[in-house]
Amino acid sequence: MNTMIYKTTPLSTAFTIWLLWLCMGCHTEKTLISLEDSFPVIPTPQEITYGNKQLSFEFAAVSANEFKKEGDLLVGFFNDNGIATSKNGLKIHLLKKELPHMDNEEAYSLFIGDTITLTAPTNKGIFYGIQTLKQLFRKQNRLGTFPEIKIVDWPAFKIRGFMHDTGRNFQSIDQLKEQIDVLAQYKMNVFHWHLTDDPGWRLESKKYPELQSDKATARGKGKFYTQEEFKEILEYCADRQITLIPEFDIPGHTTAFRRAFSLESMADPKILPILLDLFDELMSLGNKEAMPYIHIGTDEVQNKEEYVDNQMILTIMAHIKEKDREVIVWKDGIQIDEDSTSINQLWAQFNPRQGHPFIDSRANYINHLDPFAGMARLFFQQPCRQPQGDELALGGILCAWPDNNVNEERDILRQNPIYPSILFYSDAIWKGKDRNYPEYWANLPKKDSPEFKRFEAFENKVLVHRDLFFEGKEFPYIKQTHIEWSLLGPFDHQGDVKTTFEVENNVKESYTVEDKTYKWEGPYMGATIHLKHFFGFPSITEEENGTFYAYTQIYSPEDRIQDFWVGFHGWSRAGGRRGGPTPKLGEWHHTNPQIWVNDRLIDPPVWKQPNLDVDTQEIAFVDEDYFYRAPTPIRLKKGWNKVLLKIPHGNSSWKWMFSCTPLNTIHGNVREAEDLRFNASLDTALK
Repeated sequence: MNTMIYKTTPLSTAFTIWLLWLCMGCHTEKTLISLEDSFPVIPTPQEITYGNKQLSFEFAAVSANEFKKEGDLLVGFFNDNGIATSKNGLKIHLLKKELPHMDNEEAYSLFIGDTITLTAPTNKGIFYGIQTLKQLFRKQNRLGTFPEIKIVDWPAFKIRGFMHDTGRNFQSIDQLKEQIDVLAQYKMNVFHWHLTDDPGWRLESKKYPELQSDKATARGKGKFYTQEEFKEILEYCADRQITLIPEFDIPGHTTAFRRAFSLESMADPKILPILLDLFDELMSLGNKEAMPYIHIGTDEVQNKEEYVDNQMILTIMAHIKEKDREVIVWKDGIQIDEDSTSINQLWAQFNPRQGHPFIDSRANYINHLDPFAGMARLFFQQPCRQPQGDELALGGILCAWPDNNVNEERDILRQNPIYPSILFYSDAIWKGKDRNYPEYWANLPKKDSPEFKRFEAFENKVLVHRDLFFEGKEFPYIKQTHIEWSLLGPFDHQGDVKTTFEVENNVKESYTVEDKTYKWEGPYMGATIHLKHFFGFPSITEEENGTFYAYTQIYSPEDRIQDFWVGFHGWSRAGGRRGGPTPKLGEWHHTNPQIWVNDRLIDPPVWKQPNLDVDTQEIAFVDEDYFYRAPTPIRLKKGWNKVLLKIPHGNSSWKWMFSCTPLNTIHGNVREAEDLRFNASLDTALK
């Protein structure tokens, strides 16, 4: 006969040991692990209070009342985790009830004490409360555990989305579903599906099958989504409270479309009837409740064969509006004075159009993001440049544009920090930001500043989630808030990136070159440092060219061969190889950067594709960036190790930056290197 276990206990010894192990490489000052550290919730709830006990149970009794579908979802989650249901189990009540002072259909409240009560006015709120419960659940032996907690929560913005460009690179239904599951887990409620682009028109048309022909498709021939697969994804999203926004991008980005019909210009009169048919076919796949928005692109009309009369766009807009759907267009894109109703999706640094609702995708492109500095941008960027949404500021969409060809679909996840980005962005778009912090879009705030401490606290949450929920998935992020650097420069290399300076032979407090004195400054924090940001975000220097040096010390308790991530450019996975060519064999980058550890020069990787020009978008990336190639093994001695980096900039280089951090790889998962400490002081170097 099974024994019912149902009690509240202090934080368990086993779980405490696990968390202590997790933090071994973090070197924080905390010695006491709280429930908040042990059970972090992402995105951060609007109101959250932790108790000081855990609730342990062997069985669960879910009372769903008016939320049968969600109740079944929760029961299925428990069963999948080895927790059976029993009428004598832990009482979990899902209640339909308006929340006081809360006018938001996605709001919920959650109370975990001797029982669990989840309250919301709608299915959406209950669903999000269940996502929070799933994050809080831990399994220890045969017992389930929850922390004592009270949450009242609601989103700051109506639209919290993620976009994938499958027009350029097809992804399987299974890979899309995997990412949609992650979106749901982090309370994202929009999947923006960019279905068409120059290489291919990826949604089946039964009326115009030539769109899926080899003639039309330049990349991934034969790869497209059938209408049944589209409806499958639409239903999959709906089951997870996610709205699917499909996009046919016209009249730019339409090379595949024109190839299909052997038409030279989008202004050809044959095209408008075809496009109206295609939008009708698209809208027939889901009703206005399931698919309330249709995105028609209109961005980057750059070539004469893409120019169209404004009336063509207005006709398409009116046609879609007649079917009771909202029209979304890119801004900057085709702007028509007579258009007074479209929703504008902002990209780059374009501002909203007066009077138009807008979705913010500015500076949100994952394909440009470094896994470390990019997370600072997502954390400190204020969606819509206001604390919360309103009738015009609808929210934001995080975008992945892997323009370049890929060798296999999983490379899209390996070569772009998609999962870390979702976690960092979900917090900003759900919780909201008090203000915009563009001064931290390129690099982390100063050590020990309030802003730095906020980032560090959230980073610790991300690390717990990484280890609990992303086993076996591509998650290129490790702790970086303990890494510090001193910087010197930029020295004027007078156009020659190979110019050497005294720093390389003698590290001292200051240098004088041509009557100009240079001193070390810092510490600068993080695993990646942008010396000058490629999009012009505030960074360290305004100089166009020159040579910087970076210095730190790493303490190792033993002699060891330690893996490092080392990089000096950070290639965007878009538009070929901007800043190319790629390095030749024997160099880290064509700007001649170098790294010394204990005065020993570290060799660069043996590149698989050296010296590729910029215009090589059909040649897939394989090892160009540090986070998807084999790490660099570096010998560390017991005690303090001196690390010196040289980072020149000039010629055709685009990004002036460096990345350097030790790491361990465990069964394919990246983790912090244990027992290492950083100190940017010059003390050891000066002895």
